[in-house]
Amino acid sequence: MLTYGIREFVVISPGTNCEAIISESKCNLLLSSISISLANSGCQVPMFVQIQQKWRRMYAGECQGPGVRTDFEMVHLRKVPSQYNHLSGLLDIFRSKIGCTLSPLPPVNITIRFTYILQDWQQHSWPQQPPGIELHLATTWPHLTEGIVVDNDVYSDLDPLQAPHWSVRVRTAENPQCLLGDFLSEFFKLCCRKESTEEVLGRGSAEDEGKENSDISSALNKLTEPVAPVPISKLSVSNMVHSARKHIRRHRRIDESPLNTDILNSVLLVRVILPDTGIISLLFPCVQNLFLQLKSAPIDSLTYRLALCVCLVNYNHGGLRAVAHLWQEFVLELRYRWENNYLIYGLAGGPPDLRCCLLHQKLQMLNCCIERKRARDEARKVLEESKERERKVSGSGQNGRPASESATASASKKEVSPGKSWDSWSDSEDEFFECLSDQGEIEAPHTEGEKDGSKSKAEGRLHPYNNMTLLNSTEPLYIPVTQEPAPMTEDLLEEQSEVLAKLGTSAEGTHLRARMQSACLLSDMESFKAANPGCVLEDFVRWYSPRDYVEEEVVDEKGNTVVKGELSARMKIPGNMWVEAWETARVTPARRQRRLFDDTKEAEKVLHYLAVQKPADLTRHLLPCILHAAILKLKEEGEGKMLSHDIKH
Repeated sequence: MLTYGIREFVVISPGTNCEAIISESKCNLLLSSISISLANSGCQVPMFVQIQQKWRRMYAGECQGPGVRTDFEMVHLRKVPSQYNHLSGLLDIFRSKIGCTLSPLPPVNITIRFTYILQDWQQHSWPQQPPGIELHLATTWPHLTEGIVVDNDVYSDLDPLQAPHWSVRVRTAENPQCLLGDFLSEFFKLCCRKESTEEVLGRGSAEDEGKENSDISSALNKLTEPVAPVPISKLSVSNMVHSARKHIRRHRRIDESPLNTDILNSVLLVRVILPDTGIISLLFPCVQNLFLQLKSAPIDSLTYRLALCVCLVNYNHGGLRAVAHLWQEFVLELRYRWENNYLIYGLAGGPPDLRCCLLHQKLQMLNCCIERKRARDEARKVLEESKERERKVSGSGQNGRPASESATASASKKEVSPGKSWDSWSDSEDEFFECLSDQGEIEAPHTEGEKDGSKSKAEGRLHPYNNMTLLNSTEPLYIPVTQEPAPMTEDLLEEQSEVLAKLGTSAEGTHLRARMQSACLLSDMESFKAANPGCVLEDFVRWYSPRDYVEEEVVDEKGNTVVKGELSARMKIPGNMWVEAWETARVTPARRQRRLFDDTKEAEKVLHYLAVQKPADLTRHLLPCILHAAILKLKEEGEGKMLSHDIKH
């Protein structure tokens, strides 16, 4: 209680919607009740009651101690008398009130505080009416003795700038209406809605009737029709969105759309799809990893910008229906990018980051699928061009060799770009493959052993491994070109864990679980066998798991010290999965293996997952990003004020 100089006290005041205590009888009744309660309880903490209108901030109270009682009263004057405007006049009043009979009177100990209140915030531009905020600045001179300072109607030593103690506090309204709080509140309300996107935007009954009959034929046409090349002039983002909208039959009229074209283009293209400048990252490098603690998404990422735009659209452009419209168009844009091999901006490369929210992981997974599809289509194009050149060479017959011989010679040159080797194709359904490597392959030289058929031709070599040779020959040990492990999101990992756990602990279940987990191992073994003809399991272990190949120095029959190696103890356990996988592994390079990661299937799963998300599901996915953005906004405001203060000084 600054008015009375008390630090510990109890205040009884009317509630927010209650009337003020104005009548004198009610004030006296409350004060007498307080006096009785203090006497009965023995409490020595001062207790106050707020009286009169609330804006006057008048408090009356009482404090009881052993043998003493102090009454606190306050007088509110419309105009302060001139003798009360300085310290000398206040000391005169004090001496007259205490009624001390001592002469001369002892010196009075004084503590002086000037309080300055700032209530007018209108000189600044506000997006909405500012809340009831008061800024209190107090300048204090503590523990002074009468006579040290002079303060009267003629002269004063009390310069606030020279006060030894300054303090600032902010008084706020009980429930202030702030713009950031309103954004968060309205966004959070969406989490409780249950409507789907179709229910919000509406669907025509005629389209529903014909949809079932058209689904199968449309799917077959999609599989059988050739993919036409896209002209360079149509590669703009605007054309992409325009084409994407043509892929879906509209369920509503244009004038019924929650978002008009200008707003939709502004939000979807400029703020979400297109890459940003990254200015937030430059301004706040110290909060770059905040998204890891919130399981949000990196600043300036596509997911982060999408969250901000959904929040903006929800608050300013139509609420639930506008959010549903924006989400539908966003999913259409993603599908168009998948079907036309356009990467999604604003996402880090590589597999999904499990530290981020699930929606961000899904978008990263879709980008992984697009990257794989682009690489596969590029390799197919190179292969077709190579075959076309072979056909022309074999048809011309200018070199005088038979057509088959000419084609074989041309095929051996492998004019395929590095990392996208497609030496051969198979029309057999059982041998269908579309695997690609990210590294160039080294073709093995034709040795005499290969010519006479005693040794198969090496395929899919990357480079020699640490100058090692195979145990059963003098051939170098080569690192093979292998398939990359399949990227997974956290929900797929959880599903896989549940499936593996349901297999139980029986011998059969354990064996089946081991086989399911060894798909990548089997693929690597097949690639290793193709790159290193004549190799054994020990060769593979030396490269793949060096700790499981134990070497020691021994003395041979001639007395020479030699290094002898063998598999570790765990590799020799009966029924070891590595031994079984090695025995079943075929000699197949990575490019001819069945894909470990089916990008087409996974992309469709992601797009379906996104398409069935309700607006409430979307907001729950994006809620960590919105909280992340709110924290950054508060930090930005705080640092901006600190910067402004430094500039002024």
